[in-house]
Amino acid sequence: MIQTTKNQGSKRPPTTTTSNKGRLPWWSWLAILLPIAALSAVVLAGMEDPEGTAVGSAAPEFDLLATDGSRYDLDSALEDGDALLYFSMGPGCDGCFMQIMESEDALASRGIKLVPIMVNPAVVVAGEAQRYGVSTPILVDSDQEVSNAYGMIGIYGHQDRPSHSFALVDQNRQVTWVRHYAEMFVTTEQLLADLDSGT
Repeated sequence: MIQTTKNQGSKRPPTTTTSNKGRLPWWSWLAILLPIAALSAVVLAGMEDPEGTAVGSAAPEFDLLATDGSRYDLDSALEDGDALLYFSMGPGCDGCFMQIMESEDALASRGIKLVPIMVNPAVVVAGEAQRYGVSTPILVDSDQEVSNAYGMIGIYGHQDRPSHSFALVDQNRQVTWVRHYAEMFVTTEQLLADLDSGT
C-alpha cells in the first residue's frame, strides 16, 4: 500500500499545472497587443500630420507682443536671416526654456534666428523666462491664432497648446521645414542634423 501510494504520487505532474493556471499562452498576448500597437501608431501618425502650414507654402503673417514689451511681426523675425519659429508648451516645461538657451547661438551662427512662441499669458511667460535666465524675447500667442495658423496645436495629445514644434521660414517668406518632437527637449546636434537632412 505504501509502495502504491508513492508510485501514484510520483506520476502526478509537479507544480507545472498549478503555475500555469490562469496564464495565457504567448500567442494570445500577441493577439491582444498587436491591434493596440497598430491603433497607437495610427493615432500618433494623425497627431504628427495636423492641418496647418505645409512645407513650401507661404508663412502666415503674425504680429505678437513679446516678453520684452516690444512687438514682433514676420518681417522683424526675418530681418537678420531665416527664422526658426519655435512653438512650445511654455510654462511648466523646463526643457522648453532650456531649448532656447541651448540652441539659439548655434542657429545664429548659421544665419537663423530662433523665435520662441508660447500661448500662456505674457506675465506668466515673462516670469518663467526670468526664472530660467532666458533673456531672448518670447512672443506671446495667447489667443493661439498664430499657433493654429502654423498647425501647431493638437500635436501628441496637447489640445490646448503646442507640444515641441518648429517651422523654418526663409527670406522668401516660405515655410521650408516643419518638425514636431515628442520630447520636450532636443539637443542642438539633433536639431541641426534634422534641419540639414530636411526631416
